[in-house]
Amino acid sequence: MSEKILLVEDDSSMGFLLVDFLESAGYDTVLADDGLKGLQQFRDEEFTLCIFDVMLPGMDGFTLAEQVKKINGTIPVIFLTARGLKPDKIKGFSIGADDYITKPFDEEELLCRIQAVLNRSGSGLRQAKSSTVEIGNYSFDWENQILYLNGEKERRLTKKECDVLKFLCLNRGNLVKREDILVALWGENDYFHGRSLDVFIAKLRKYLSNDERVRIENVPSVGFVFSVVDR
Repeated sequence: MSEKILLVEDDSSMGFLLVDFLESAGYDTVLADDGLKGLQQFRDEEFTLCIFDVMLPGMDGFTLAEQVKKINGTIPVIFLTARGLKPDKIKGFSIGADDYITKPFDEEELLCRIQAVLNRSGSGLRQAKSSTVEIGNYSFDWENQILYLNGEKERRLTKKECDVLKFLCLNRGNLVKREDILVALWGENDYFHGRSLDVFIAKLRKYLSNDERVRIENVPSVGFVFSVVDR
């Protein structure tokens, strides 16, 4: 069964071109031309991923994403929009967007970004039936902010510690850029928040140190790779 994408785009020419392009790449794609229709479509069918324009009639893309996330908090959402200002991007990520792509865009890059999001969502937290994900000998209950070791409660994480660990888990095995974490969790990429991120990474390394297979690798000047290494 192919991946199913909900595309909400009010420009009919752009919408039909995108549907043809995505379907030629193997994605079953459903098109809605305004936010309210998109929301009803999401309620009526099951989708693997959503792609939303921001400037939509009926209901704007940001509000649509918020409503969709209330129905299914784990559904991946990509914004594809002409609104490329920093405040718009920050708002998109704060809502829970997995990516934010500005028009005009390269079609091959769009496919790569879609596949990257689907790869991240195909295992781990997004597909978990509960809010708990296994990390080596640890279990991480992100909803209740609890880290367990060998089934026993190890500690309750702070909200920000939980957010950082959840972000790493969502991207397990992939290189995560520092700026992506900062924009997604703090709303901006600056020196002071960067220092805060380093502190939280150090804390998480300490919390997870009782299983040597669990690693948060620092890639200098780029970001981090979170992984659980086989014995």
